[in-house]
Amino acid sequence: MGLKEEFEEHAEKAMTLPESTTNENKLILYGLYKRATVGAVNTSRPGMFSLRERAKWDAWKAVEGKSKEEAMSDYITKVKQLHE
Repeated sequence: MGLKEEFEEHAEKAMTLPESTTNENKLILYGLYKRATVGAVNTSRPGMFSLRERAKWDAWKAVEGKSKEEAMSDYITKVKQLHE
């Protein structure tokens, strides 16, 4: 199984994370997912009244230096860790 296929499989598994998963971990996954699927941040940062959108944008921006392959690999590792 290639990296892309494994990534897609774990993206589906991420939908069934335990309810105890913290928002911090969800944001990490979001940032890695966006980096792996979209690439670098391509929008401006949301305003200060859009707290949720701003947190998601910040999580995406935080992984900007990673390659798509690194983001996929880190995403897979994080999903495995959260399912333990």
